[in-house]
Amino acid sequence: MEFLDVLFLIVAVLILILTMMQSGKSDGASGTIMGGNRGNYIRIKERGIEKVLSNITLWLGVAFFILAILINSPKF
Repeated sequence: MEFLDVLFLIVAVLILILTMMQSGKSDGASGTIMGGNRGNYIRIKERGIEKVLSNITLWLGVAFFILAILINSPKF
């Protein structure tokens, strides 16, 4: 395995771990269908550790796609 492949794998695992650590933002479709009224259409602001986890996950996602493009690009 090359360096980019190993880095790609590490980023993918970190994204999975951080995604599992985050709490749900709303009830989703089931809450809407069943009549749950918890303000699904109100913007929920993240604070503290939730905001940090969300930002890290966002940037790891960007890195994931950039690495995917670099790994699959033709070698010159």
